[in-house]
Amino acid sequence: MEIKTLRRRHGNIANITVEKKEEEDEQPLSPAARLFHAPEFNCYIISVIGLKNKIKPDEIIQGIKQTLIKHPRFSSKLVNSGSNNRQEQKWVRTNVVAEDHVIIPKFETQDIENANADAFLESYVSDLTTTPLNTSKPLWEVHLLDLKTSDAENVAILKIHHSVGDGMSLMSLVLACTRKTSNPDEFPSLPYQNQSSSGSSRLMPGSVGDSRLLWLLMALWSAIMVVLNTVCDALEFIATTLFLKDTSTPIKGDFRLRKCKRMCLVHRTVSFDDIKLIKNAMKMTVNDVILGVSQAGLSQYLKRRYGEKKKKTVDQEESIPKEIRLRAAVLVNIRPTTGIQDLADMMTKGSKCRWGNWIGYIVFPVSIALHNDPLDHIRRAKSIIDRKKNSLEAALTFIVGKMIIKSLGVQRAANILHRALSNTTMTFSNLVGPMEEISFYGHPVTYMAPSVYGHPHALTMHFQSYMNKMTISLSVDPTVISDPHRLCDDWEESLRSIKAAVQKRGSTQ
Repeated sequence: MEIKTLRRRHGNIANITVEKKEEEDEQPLSPAARLFHAPEFNCYIISVIGLKNKIKPDEIIQGIKQTLIKHPRFSSKLVNSGSNNRQEQKWVRTNVVAEDHVIIPKFETQDIENANADAFLESYVSDLTTTPLNTSKPLWEVHLLDLKTSDAENVAILKIHHSVGDGMSLMSLVLACTRKTSNPDEFPSLPYQNQSSSGSSRLMPGSVGDSRLLWLLMALWSAIMVVLNTVCDALEFIATTLFLKDTSTPIKGDFRLRKCKRMCLVHRTVSFDDIKLIKNAMKMTVNDVILGVSQAGLSQYLKRRYGEKKKKTVDQEESIPKEIRLRAAVLVNIRPTTGIQDLADMMTKGSKCRWGNWIGYIVFPVSIALHNDPLDHIRRAKSIIDRKKNSLEAALTFIVGKMIIKSLGVQRAANILHRALSNTTMTFSNLVGPMEEISFYGHPVTYMAPSVYGHPHALTMHFQSYMNKMTISLSVDPTVISDPHRLCDDWEESLRSIKAAVQKRGSTQ
């Protein structure tokens, strides 16, 4: 009797152990990850990394074995189970062969002779957007190109399905695989972002009682403004989903008529010191300056496009139609702060670091106009950003999105979000990078140019800082925007004109 009881207990322990192992080896997809696998949002993240030295594939493969494939998402494949009506999607741990995910293409000399190396790289990356990843393996690839371009000796390309994680977590994970070139044992350090003092913290002189009363009144007023702004933003998002469409412009694609599945990805590197100079002189944030310069660049680009269109019909001066409604879906990270060390721990001993897609959206109205004073562009951007900061729009879109997926299902949620985004014009994103030079598995990095494709926008603008540089990455539908380099030229020229206006303003003062 005692032996049977003992066996029964051991059997229960064994069952618990097996169940626990199955829970660790199998995890259901999060609502956001399921959304990214819907036909309307088969999204991928591509990051082009310029390297200072010639690639040594063996070193990179060995480094991936020691880091990346130890991460749960990079060692799990997507498995669909159940019927069509109740299909379940889950991540299942699998044995990963790093060599199966590292692609080293061989180029014909004639291919590069017929086009310069930069154009060849753009064509190669564009080709990657036409082929999906193999779902029988974990959803990521690393391409190593022995190709010397104008700004790098060789190039590495990371292609990852968006369901694996959001841009912030994936970029942090990539940085966790890098080290400082000045100290190979240290992780990169990101700039500390000081939060500027808000008006509520600067109290007027007076008694303690007066200060407390003033503080309470300001806190109450701030709370009222947050509620009002959130309600207004929620109503605008609902209206956008139902009927409120952006103006049809030369940069707005119509995905109902879109037949081309190829996207074109280009990048341009500018001085981050110029951006910081404007930021400090105007007492703004980096995001204020980037959005302001983007507004100026888009205005110049649209001026040219409308001018070219009019010249084909009537010989008129270049002009932009008045009252253009052009809005961007700005991606906002709402996850708790995740350090590089936390993500490195996930690849070694595991941690409580939250992984997945924790992103919300803000609908940002882009001001398209030709101002006499170029600084008006960044003043306009700052005023909108300041109002958006006093709103819970990003958190609301994240929470409501999860609720819609759980209540209506992935397909209906995808249709709703697809309709809302299709009624806007573009996507905008920005990531903060290391302040010092880093190495990617022993290879010093010259630039990082991440971008995303698969969502219903013909234009995505992404900004990545690194050392004293800022890289602008454009992902465009070539049937809508056939000249993305001209848009980069306009952005760069707008940065120069705004910098010159700031310097002139400073010398005058």
